[in-house]
Amino acid sequence: MHVNTYVEQPSTDTGQQRARDLAPRVATGITAIVLCGFFGIAATYLLAAHLTPITLISAILLLLATLSTQVLHSFARQKVLSFKPQRLTLIAQGCLTYGPFLFLGRAWLGMPGFLAASTLLLLPAALAWPLFAAEIVATDVIVSGFGVSTADIAYTTVATILTSLVVYGLSRLSELVKEVDDSRAELARLAIAQERLRFARDLHDLLGYSLSAITLKCELAYRLVPRQPDRAQEELTEILRTARQALADVRTVARGYRDMSLAVEASTAESMLSMLGVRTSVLLNCGELPTAADTVLATVLREGLTNMLRHSKAENVEITGDRLGAVVRLSITNDGVGRIGRIPATDATGSSGISNLTARVEEHGGRLSAEIREDGWFALTAEIMLPATEDTLQEQQGALA
Repeated sequence: MHVNTYVEQPSTDTGQQRARDLAPRVATGITAIVLCGFFGIAATYLLAAHLTPITLISAILLLLATLSTQVLHSFARQKVLSFKPQRLTLIAQGCLTYGPFLFLGRAWLGMPGFLAASTLLLLPAALAWPLFAAEIVATDVIVSGFGVSTADIAYTTVATILTSLVVYGLSRLSELVKEVDDSRAELARLAIAQERLRFARDLHDLLGYSLSAITLKCELAYRLVPRQPDRAQEELTEILRTARQALADVRTVARGYRDMSLAVEASTAESMLSMLGVRTSVLLNCGELPTAADTVLATVLREGLTNMLRHSKAENVEITGDRLGAVVRLSITNDGVGRIGRIPATDATGSSGISNLTARVEEHGGRLSAEIREDGWFALTAEIMLPATEDTLQEQQGALA
């Protein structure tokens, strides 16, 4: 049984938390900037309409009120705002959209597009799209009342549709980015929870019987000492053997030593990463490996991918393995470290995941390196020297030839 030896970093690492929140913040910020830009354009229409000072001030206040309702609707499904908008706010935006036409006229033509976007954001699709079409038609009817040409009506129609779709698309995009980020964090938490449960299960299965046996034999030996000292000594010898086995079992759980297969781990990793939406390339040409080397490389692969999922925002992963004579080389590369800006390898105890893997590889006469390549990808590479056998000697001679 194998238990992941990676130690989770404390959740108080504010720098890492900021890095994880960067993508949702950028998406939200872009949406907010676009909204302000569109409303800024609408404000220029008001300034160009040569309104009286009182009318202009009233129009600016109405514009700010409309912007506030639009912000509520654009970020309705995110935890950006504590207030959750209801359909009542959509009705309020409708009044703010069509009411000012009575005294502002054509200067207010930039507003229907935002109402149409809010309709798509807040209402079910079966209701939203018919209302969306009705709002576009209503805008055309209002524009036609100003005595403009057909070309102007067509321009207003296209501009209203484009404004609404851009605002709707950006609002939904920022929402989806936040959902993906939350889902990824939740998957990482679930993976840790599952590993902890597996650790508890393995520990119980290994030590439950041994500790129960030790307890019973100690009670038996205690009763036998006065009457049958020889039998008691035999029981004590058996207790010592069981205790030593239990100690070995504990070390097995803690260090994760068991026979593992690099090919199996690579296949499992490819399936898991694909489920997470990470594009994965696996190319292994290592041939049949000795059990010890296979286990070490499989452990490096599992630990390396675990650290990658916890510390990076990888979108592409490449797993390659090759063999030249007695040297087997495994490389795990990903493009996620650039989104974090550092290699977070040290945990709260002062130990390092990279250092642990290095020690494990060096025990088998190999070496491990971790670096950021020139192209910005993070590369974890392990090289293992296989024991000299007749087959490896022949392969080395063939390579030299």
